[in-house]
Amino acid sequence: MPYQPPTHSVERSLRATTGARVVAGVDEVGRGAWAGPVTVCAAVTGLRRPPDGLTDSKLLTPRRRSELAALLEGWVTAYALGHASPQEIDELGMTAALRLASVRALEALPVRPDAVILDGSHDYLGVPWRVRTVVKGDQSCVAVAAASVLAKVRRDAMMAELGRDCAEFAFGTNAGYPSPVHRAALAERGPTAHHRVSWAFMDALPRWRHLKKVRPGGPEGIAECGGQLGFDF
Repeated sequence: MPYQPPTHSVERSLRATTGARVVAGVDEVGRGAWAGPVTVCAAVTGLRRPPDGLTDSKLLTPRRRSELAALLEGWVTAYALGHASPQEIDELGMTAALRLASVRALEALPVRPDAVILDGSHDYLGVPWRVRTVVKGDQSCVAVAAASVLAKVRRDAMMAELGRDCAEFAFGTNAGYPSPVHRAALAERGPTAHHRVSWAFMDALPRWRHLKKVRPGGPEGIAECGGQLGFDF
């Protein structure tokens, strides 16, 4: 299938139908991982032409993702990242953790968005946010595609940093997802502080399943803010 660049059609529709002036695209990464945070990026792009090759981060090579992320950091009008920790995921469940990380990202933006484009079919944000869900928005919407790339590159870097302290799990290459190396390390060494220990994979670890928890407490997540502070519409 030939490459179809993302457009601003949803942003334009929101402007026309709701009067929204500041529209943020939101995408997450790390939802299906067994270790590490879930990371959400909120990006505001205005209506400028995006960098060439922008699309869903999963369709890009690691090198191209990094190149695009470097371009996007200076190109977007504003962006911010929010994270929910493994402990918060265990305590709250994934849907609530996604909302928490998303709100952290949105509230870290320099201006509160009038509307949000959320990748997927499920609105896990809810009130008071004005949300438009778009299936495969990370391929079709400029702001969501930008958020996808920025979130993926940032979380991959975080996981590589975590992997320095537990090299056996190869977080630098699997980003906390269940690769064969990751599975073998779990079976041998058990979960680390970075694992989501309420998840079902713990049931398949005979030596360690006694460590499975349902609602453990945990540290607060963090938010990062970046991008330009001015808005160019």
